Amino acid sequence: MTTQQILLFALLAATLVLFAWGRVRYDVVAVGALIVAVLAGIVPAQSAFSGFGHPAVITVASILILSRALRDSGLIDPVSRLLHPFSKWTSAQVFSVSGVAALSSAFMNNVGALALMLPVALQSAHRVKLPPSRLLMPLSFGTLLGGLITLIGTPPNIIIANFRAAETGTAFAMFDFAPVGLVVAGAGIAFVSLVGWRLLPLREQGIVDTETHFHIEDYITEVRIPPDSPYAGQRVVDLESLGQGDLAVVALVRRKERMLAPSSFLRLRAGDILIVEADTAALQRVVQEAKLDSVGAAELSTDQLRSDRVGLFEVVIAPGSRMEGRTARSLRLHTRFGANLLAMARQGEPITERLGRVRLAAGDVLLLQGERESMPETLSALGCLPLAAREISFGRRAPSIVAPAVFAVAILLLVLGVLPPHIAFVGAVAVLAAIREINMRDLYDAVDWPIVILLGALIPIGMALETTGGTAVISAEILSLGSRAPTWLVIMLLMITTMLLSDIMNNAATAVIMAPIGVAIAHGLDVSIDPFLMAVAIGASSTFLTPIGHQSNLLVMGPGGYRFGDYWRMGLPLDLIIVAVSVPMILLVWPL
Repeated sequence: MTTQQILLFALLAATLVLFAWGRVRYDVVAVGALIVAVLAGIVPAQSAFSGFGHPAVITVASILILSRALRDSGLIDPVSRLLHPFSKWTSAQVFSVSGVAALSSAFMNNVGALALMLPVALQSAHRVKLPPSRLLMPLSFGTLLGGLITLIGTPPNIIIANFRAAETGTAFAMFDFAPVGLVVAGAGIAFVSLVGWRLLPLREQGIVDTETHFHIEDYITEVRIPPDSPYAGQRVVDLESLGQGDLAVVALVRRKERMLAPSSFLRLRAGDILIVEADTAALQRVVQEAKLDSVGAAELSTDQLRSDRVGLFEVVIAPGSRMEGRTARSLRLHTRFGANLLAMARQGEPITERLGRVRLAAGDVLLLQGERESMPETLSALGCLPLAAREISFGRRAPSIVAPAVFAVAILLLVLGVLPPHIAFVGAVAVLAAIREINMRDLYDAVDWPIVILLGALIPIGMALETTGGTAVISAEILSLGSRAPTWLVIMLLMITTMLLSDIMNNAATAVIMAPIGVAIAHGLDVSIDPFLMAVAIGASSTFLTPIGHQSNLLVMGPGGYRFGDYWRMGLPLDLIIVAVSVPMILLVWPL
């Protein structure tokens, strides 16, 4: 091997380790790897940022925006209502929820499809007293299986299509993935519906009911402002500041008036009774320093913390949220966002320590109190997804067909070969923005920028695998096996390797690394590259063994009460089924 190849393989190994470690954001890891590659002379400086203009990156960003527009169209609501009759039987319930999620995911971002169906699935589980642990993982897996069906179903498919275009001059078309993807998705949905959910743990944890799950009375206390308190006449925010982020005023009783989630700038008066959320140490400190009268534990139900203006919202922190790695105290939730953190749970277990100082993580479930009117914007800014559609909806009050119609026209232009994907979908975004079907703030918020940065940074490194001859080195070892084994076995091994990588690193990054290797193997065997690229596409999206392989898996971890080791229970047999079904289908549809 040459020096450049050794450096490149060392860099890829270090990047893979950091991806698997998970302590450093994957977009930061990717940019760091790109900078090292440039400094080492592996990637030319003039090509360092060429990946950000790559058609695959532009297409992925456009699809994320269109997914937001489709989600906000409200058309999923009538579909979700059709699922109610299926709630009587668990298998039918799992099939309906995961099936609709798969169908949605075929035409929109996986996480967007999950966000639409997560409240529906939780309501469905609650209605028939089914533990969420039996339903949410099949829902997540359904979104991943649906992504296999179309070009735009998942970023790996878009990346694979662009690799084919670079090699042959023609990319995979919109529905070229469907013959294999439909069969694989159908087999996967059938498995999780009939058998898979039975392999999952039967846990009562997870978010089923706010009042019984969180035990809000453990967090709430009443205090009174006496006439001699130095805080009589001060603002609510001044008293909360005294609590150093560990105390939040969730209600204020003045004479006969009860004010829920009072403004941070409301002036306190002598005689006011405050209902506060605080741990024991913070409460004692505030009571002493502010000279408050302690009334005692507040005997409240969740209904008394809600009103027509104020609501309680169960939400889950999405990967990439601005809340990740920060505390409620540092975020200043009440002052900046008008929201009170009343309780939280991690992996199905309530956290009772000082909430204001707990470092938040993706998948954490929070109980927030805030104004109903402003909460959609607040959750969008914080990067959270609602778990209860009855409390909040990001969609329209009345369904609109404008966004789906514009999206359908873009797909038609793509299918007819009039426009390439990146032009068709950017054009659709431009039309929706021009007619104000999506506002500019939502447009930029819809883009998952860490994914865009990840792709833009890794594409030049993926290309360096070819220019340095790295793919030839890797493929040579596999080709030596190919001389003694049938080609279908080589394709199977390529798919399994890709699957394993995608379980510990981002699936888009896996596709960037494995696609050139698949192409090199095909060239070495002097056969068509199509079955090898399809094998990489299927493997990159089969992230079923761990919660860290895909955002959808991580999002259901908290609400479902799952542990890290729960995923392989259903994921391992599902992977085996996918390999057994997809390899023959690939060779049938895309012969060598």
